[in-house]
Amino acid sequence: MFAVLKTGGKQYRVQAGDVLRVERIAAQAGETVQFNEILMVGGDSPVIGTPTVEGAGVQAEVIDQIKADKVIHFVKRRRKHSSQRTKGHRQKLTLVRVTDILASGADASGVKAAIGTGSVSGFAIEAAAPAPKPGKKAAAPAADAVEGTRPANLLTEARDGKADDLKKISGVGPKLEGLLHENGVFHFDQIASWGPAEIAYMDDKLSFKGRIERDGWIDQAKQFASEQE
Repeated sequence: MFAVLKTGGKQYRVQAGDVLRVERIAAQAGETVQFNEILMVGGDSPVIGTPTVEGAGVQAEVIDQIKADKVIHFVKRRRKHSSQRTKGHRQKLTLVRVTDILASGADASGVKAAIGTGSVSGFAIEAAAPAPKPGKKAAAPAADAVEGTRPANLLTEARDGKADDLKKISGVGPKLEGLLHENGVFHFDQIASWGPAEIAYMDDKLSFKGRIERDGWIDQAKQFASEQE
């Protein structure tokens, strides 16, 4: 039996035992995850989804969180401007081994769903929520969960009257630092403890979708906080 699954905007034809490199998903090495966007299940009785096959799933074991080979992007502007720029990028990937293909019943398996993280840091991966257990109806999300949960560590003023220099974080200037202060963020350790829900909340409050993840605020804040200890 084989299946065609979709994850990270790409499609993969898989069967039990295959090892894949997929766009990064929220899981740690050793965990079992389940891909639920199944476009086709092949075998003796093939089923083609419309667009997905209801109740089908592909389960896989997470081997490791890895990075792809570096891609070099070189830009050179034409005459008069006399400028050039070279940038390197390594795509974050997850290495998985397919363990089982379910033609039906995947929605009641209780296995954690394979959720893509894009550029979420390793600290956010640990906060990924598991799939609901079989036999229990999933609760409706709270109103604030749609846009993210308000961080519990926001302050009305800096501790001891002295705020950390948040401008040390890449992408944070004086204006953005002021907005962070207005929203109760004065210290590196506050930012270092944020998970995906808190990131979504602050994205909405500060109106710069994706910058926290794109610029790696969590990793930077964790480093600066450790240097202060």
